[in-house]
Amino acid sequence: MSNLNLHNQAIWVDTPAQLHHFIDQLTHETMIAVDTESDSLYSYVEKVCLIQFSTPQADYLIDPLNVDISSLGAIFANSDIQKVFHAAEYDILCLKRDYDFTFNNLFDTMLAARILGWEQYGLGPILAKHFEVTLNKKFQRYNWGQRPLDEEALNYARLDTHYLLRLQQIQLEQLQRRKRFQQANDAFKRLAQIKPTPKQFNPDDFWRLPDIRHLHPHEQGAARQLFILREQIAQEFNVPLFKIWHNSVLLQLAQQKPRRLDDLANIKGLHPKAMQLHATDILQAVHLGLTSPPPVYTHQRSRPDVYVTNRYEALRSWRNELAAHQGMEPDVIMDNQSLMAIAHHNPRNPTSLTKIGALSPWQVETYGAALLDILNQMAG
Repeated sequence: MSNLNLHNQAIWVDTPAQLHHFIDQLTHETMIAVDTESDSLYSYVEKVCLIQFSTPQADYLIDPLNVDISSLGAIFANSDIQKVFHAAEYDILCLKRDYDFTFNNLFDTMLAARILGWEQYGLGPILAKHFEVTLNKKFQRYNWGQRPLDEEALNYARLDTHYLLRLQQIQLEQLQRRKRFQQANDAFKRLAQIKPTPKQFNPDDFWRLPDIRHLHPHEQGAARQLFILREQIAQEFNVPLFKIWHNSVLLQLAQQKPRRLDDLANIKGLHPKAMQLHATDILQAVHLGLTSPPPVYTHQRSRPDVYVTNRYEALRSWRNELAAHQGMEPDVIMDNQSLMAIAHHNPRNPTSLTKIGALSPWQVETYGAALLDILNQMAG
């Protein structure tokens, strides 16, 4: 297999004039491929660091760190231009978060692969199978926020979009032939509506740490203070949380309760730099947690009653059998959250099923009768 099958250099865009010219060219296209690269592995507040576009004629690399890309919003919102992504959800969430873009007329080649029941739907295996191209995995952890970017990294980035337009044609033909295009199109429309969740720190999220409930109450208090300290350090130095210390290190600190600097040497996985810069803060956090009133867990969720649970399991069994028959994963048909909402509201007719808002109009039309039949049978 070849590692690269590109004949022309990608066009680099990092000035207002270049961007204006690029957007003018895009307005004449009916279909473009898009991808983004972010720096989530290198920043506390991640940002879009590169946007790749491909047209039938050329590949483009847009540098949002050096040029204001807000004018691209008109392209993403344009219903006359289809935007082809692979695994679009993350890209869309990042672009909405950073630029408040609106999206229309999407095609997601990963979603299409899942709806078609392809055994592998990652971009790497798909490119290898259909185009004999191998992606270099080392760039999956590349720092896209640095400048300049390595030429090899840029070639890797353009591969994320270079073949998507051809892949879309392969998938579109299969979707239409297997009468699954409407299902895919419905999924694409729902994908365009997803909304980013603002990043907000809640000190009580420490309860989500693995095995935190098994700790002694005062150790839980130490864990909470260390959880807060890690967040403060990450914000101050603008680095991801895991680069301060992993959850396993945090729990070790809470359980071993170090009191002196020498005690920190016994903590496995605590980076020497963290000890050098933050040792005093760590000891103070542990001491504060151990000497303060223990935290109280107040997030106990009420379990659904047995009738809701039974309805949910019946709906889930139907969904899973349908997915197996169609050769796709269950959540491609309907996710568990939607099933639970239906089980909770227990609709008895199409109007009440639609009012729940858990399903798209296409899903109601396609699956509504089967869902209501199950619910009505259970009502007896």
